[in-house]
Amino acid sequence: MQFRRRGFVSSSLAACGIALSPWKVSAQNRSSRDLQVSAFELIPVRATERTAWLFVRLRTRGGLSGIGEASDAFGYANTSKADAQRMEQTLARFYALLEGNSVLDIESFRQRAWAMAETEGLLTVTAFCALEQALCDLAGQALGVPSYQLWGGKVRERLAVYANINRATRQRTPAGFADSARRALAEGYRAFKAAPFDGYPRKGSDAEIRRHVENGIACVMAIREAVGDSADVMIDCHSFFEVPAAIELAKRLEPAKLAWYEEPLPPERVEETRQIKQAISQPMAGGETLFAVKGFAGLCHQQAVDVIMPDAKFCGGLLEMAHIAAMAYAYGVEVAPHNPSGPVCTMATVQSCAGMRNFRTLEMQWGEVPWRGELLSPPEAFTAGEIGVPAGPGFGVRLRDSVASAHPL
Repeated sequence: MQFRRRGFVSSSLAACGIALSPWKVSAQNRSSRDLQVSAFELIPVRATERTAWLFVRLRTRGGLSGIGEASDAFGYANTSKADAQRMEQTLARFYALLEGNSVLDIESFRQRAWAMAETEGLLTVTAFCALEQALCDLAGQALGVPSYQLWGGKVRERLAVYANINRATRQRTPAGFADSARRALAEGYRAFKAAPFDGYPRKGSDAEIRRHVENGIACVMAIREAVGDSADVMIDCHSFFEVPAAIELAKRLEPAKLAWYEEPLPPERVEETRQIKQAISQPMAGGETLFAVKGFAGLCHQQAVDVIMPDAKFCGGLLEMAHIAAMAYAYGVEVAPHNPSGPVCTMATVQSCAGMRNFRTLEMQWGEVPWRGELLSPPEAFTAGEIGVPAGPGFGVRLRDSVASAHPL
């Protein structure tokens, strides 16, 4: 009697009562041509006057579609239609390296596109990362498994999430930040981050700088009072300070018992970051726009921070985030991915964090628009400060075009 290996495995599993999912059966039957990349599109979505989400979709000849996110490629300023056109042009350059190739050949794409991504700035990096995310979504779908299986599987069903209340706080006062924190607390979040020193007047008078710093400190204390002693409070300084001022500020914030003190100066300045860490009592975090393992190596090797913050849109993609996390683990550094992003990047990052050994928490951009969760099917959902890891193939979600098109750029 002759056996075909695939049929034998399938029948054996069935005999043991283990059913193959329709996704796995269909993946087995796909031809190599079906898995060839055949088209891409950019889907801009206007969230607020400050925030635009740029979603990317890749399609295959066999009808699969995968999603990624290219938001914040122009900093955190208002993204315009002209910016979206620049992004589309940049995506097209990378797409030329993808068209006709299998969605399973992710590393081949990474290596062919790496030099362009590494040398041409944030716009180019973000386009590259968005397409890599979409490939990871497609590869999971093609194999009939969640994308986290591509880098070893998961070790947790749910991920801790913190609410970044910064963008949703329009009134930049202690009362405004406290109100946002209380509302996020009522929704079940137990960890909160803000950047109350935004707008720091670097070239202002001593009196202006003093007033701004005092207001920022008062905002931090108001957040702590609003959420209570058991919640985590993190502060992002957005690299406004030099070493002496950063140390002085951290000491004044000690009563707030911060869970971390983030990027008082640019994280590329590793030695100065380490000097701050050694002089203060709070844990240090940073690295939100650093690229690739070598971008994070200094922070980890010198143990200049306690927590690194790779962003799936900037760090080189989901596979690179796994490499970065593994390197950080060797130095006892935790990973809390930077993610002031839309729901697509959030769900992509969830896949990366599902099996990460030194994962700490994931950022959620809280409170910008009430329809955010509706952009995905099934809807993005947070419960008690956590988000579940989807069980479906790929990222386990799909972009709802009807909702996206209702909010054009």
